[in-house]
Amino acid sequence: MHKQIRQIGIGNISVNQTMRRYVNKTLETSRLTYGDFTRKFENKIARLHGRKHAIFCSSGTGALHVATQVLKDKYDWENGDEILVPSITFVATANVVLHNNLKPVFVDVEEDYFGIDPKEIEKHISKRTRAIMPAHLFGQSCDMDPIVKIAKKNKLKIVEDSCETMFVQYHKKPVGSMGNISCFSTYATHLITTGVGGFAMTNDTDLAVRIRSYIYHGRNESYLSIDDDNTYNKQKLSKIIKKRFSFRYLGHNFRLTEMEAALGFGQLSTWRRIIRKRQKNAKFLTKKLSRWSKFLKTPKIREDSTHAFMLYPLVIIDKKIKRDELLRHLEINNIETRDLMPLINQPIYKKMFGNIEKKYPVAKCLNKNGFIIGCHQDLERDDLNYIISVFDKFFRKFK
Repeated sequence: MHKQIRQIGIGNISVNQTMRRYVNKTLETSRLTYGDFTRKFENKIARLHGRKHAIFCSSGTGALHVATQVLKDKYDWENGDEILVPSITFVATANVVLHNNLKPVFVDVEEDYFGIDPKEIEKHISKRTRAIMPAHLFGQSCDMDPIVKIAKKNKLKIVEDSCETMFVQYHKKPVGSMGNISCFSTYATHLITTGVGGFAMTNDTDLAVRIRSYIYHGRNESYLSIDDDNTYNKQKLSKIIKKRFSFRYLGHNFRLTEMEAALGFGQLSTWRRIIRKRQKNAKFLTKKLSRWSKFLKTPKIREDSTHAFMLYPLVIIDKKIKRDELLRHLEINNIETRDLMPLINQPIYKKMFGNIEKKYPVAKCLNKNGFIIGCHQDLERDDLNYIISVFDKFFRKFK
């Protein structure tokens, strides 16, 4: 009989001594707005993902919203133009399209990897299609090579929703390094956590300047930090003073403080340990759950790619097994679960687009049978053995 140690959550955050020290240092300096910790955090995470620029902002959703808005404004997209989005993803992926007065066009996903299916993309492209927004779910990249090829062929932009995936590789390239803009999240249950937060990353300097302006209310790019007017050059200072309260774009307050940046930069030194532990935990779960492979499909890792396992996705493959019964059993035994990122069957989307699930058979199947549990770095062997014992107890009834 396994003794339950604690709640088995979807995610967790461990505050290490470096994080505490950096936050205390921030408080001691009284510098809470954009400063050294944010710059260091941005620069390091950009390098880790093969990007020239990273802009730290209020959330992954905020990053996606501004990325979409910047591209729309720069390339003169019209209201009602279309962006292709996966039919399985967190609701924010499609929400930001709608909030920018654009139209999300849904594309079915891969059965095994849950990313937007490249084979399904081109049939959804129209004269008004402007971009593709692949979502790298659960810690693994979409199949980006064919997506990039399709985008180039049809002169489309790519916004990568990498909010759930960091630090891993796709065909020896860093995840989030192949689109025009890629967006990441540092929310409390994600791979690097700052409570709330996110990044927009790009190699395009003009886009980077615009993104930073947009998250600062659309302010003139000559003054986006309180350090920007710290100069003894009279001519330069005069120009900054004139533009310091000038707003070029219709922007937002999507900024964060040095406190969040200090937390993230302090945790960033441990990213390798975090990913290795998640991968180790996932490998253990996959091995032990294989005894129930007639009932349950465990996650697959794309060829020549790596998986961060922000979450551990599972799919029921036997009609005798009712997902709600299994999830209730897990939750009663204090193992937290979530549905597998349903989108097109959400109440608001059914209201807006109708009952369209039947058009997307893979998404429909995953909406009915998919779910996720945690495999985060703070789960120990006793926790994992407990998870397996709870699954065993449920499936033994069906032997």
